[in-house]
Amino acid sequence: MTTAMRDVPRSGNRNERQGAAIVVGASLAGLMTALALSHAGVDVTMLERSAAAPRARKGAALGGVSEGLLSRITRSRHSRAGSTPLSSVAPGVQSWMAVHARLREAVGADPYIELRPHTLVRSVDQDADSAWVITSDQQTFRGDVVIGADGHRSVVRASVAPDKPDATFAGYLIWLGLTNESSLASSRRLPRDVDILSGDEDYLLGYPLPGPDGSVTPGSRQVGWAWYDANHNDLLRETGSVVGNVVHRSLTSADIPEATFRELADKAKNLWPSPWREAILDCIERRAVIGTPIAEYVPDKLVNGRLALVGDAAHVPTPMTGSGFSASLHDAESIAAAVSEAMGATPMAQALRGYERERLHSVRSMVQSGQQFSRSFASAAA
Repeated sequence: MTTAMRDVPRSGNRNERQGAAIVVGASLAGLMTALALSHAGVDVTMLERSAAAPRARKGAALGGVSEGLLSRITRSRHSRAGSTPLSSVAPGVQSWMAVHARLREAVGADPYIELRPHTLVRSVDQDADSAWVITSDQQTFRGDVVIGADGHRSVVRASVAPDKPDATFAGYLIWLGLTNESSLASSRRLPRDVDILSGDEDYLLGYPLPGPDGSVTPGSRQVGWAWYDANHNDLLRETGSVVGNVVHRSLTSADIPEATFRELADKAKNLWPSPWREAILDCIERRAVIGTPIAEYVPDKLVNGRLALVGDAAHVPTPMTGSGFSASLHDAESIAAAVSEAMGATPMAQALRGYERERLHSVRSMVQSGQQFSRSFASAAA
């Protein structure tokens, strides 16, 4: 079988554009990294294994994501002809899907970013002059740098940190659900931000989210919840969601036994107050629940030559830290500055080591602070 070699094109005015990057992964960190690189004058090819529009993440939410913060990363001096203005986000907690959609709109409007969905990266390599990836259909994409933004099961990480390639299971999962506020009979007002509750050995985060149309009018919003549970690790292993000490996938509703749904419903009735109790029971009744095993990864390095990591490929904290989005944004801006520096007189490997020096201590501390919660929480339920 022959291998198709594809050098990433350098588009636009050569006086304005400099260099080419391959970004593996088009989740939040990948999209932000691509945008930051393009702002810095670097052409980007993004390789994403799934469809351009991801599957809905029921109930997944992000705190601290403001319109100002998103405008900072989605701003652009150029856009494709005919591009419509970017949608805005409402104040408060944001759904993962709304933030992803906003970033995806910005990438789609940027003529210097090419997003290639359904492209599975199998391996990564480099030499003194370039770095490249080889896909499952034997295409090779080559650029000045390869950046792994491919999540906690990163393929690129295996080439950056071969002695520590895997994130590890933290010892618990989070049940996630999302329902419409209008479906809840409770008259209790929803909080403006996040409710954090504890009951027995479990924790619950409940939060209002804008409605599907972006509305934040009471009655038209959505209600999300995240239930921290360390008592169903056997189910994770039985279903192959966790193998050994590595997280492989989330539980879908089809993976969850009826007995587990009944157990969760009975427990919710006794543990959680209104309106979160009603929200959980509504999701259980509709079988609109997923279970996400939590992984963690404390990095020892972020770069290897012309290869680098950002986001969950670089560092995986428990969601309880609430720092994942901001850390990924800082990664994106820092690595874009480093790559831009390398387009001048600084060698790429040296510039990327500067990115590592800037970010490594901070992200290690972030993950380690969350590990204190994880170890305490998982051991309490053991």
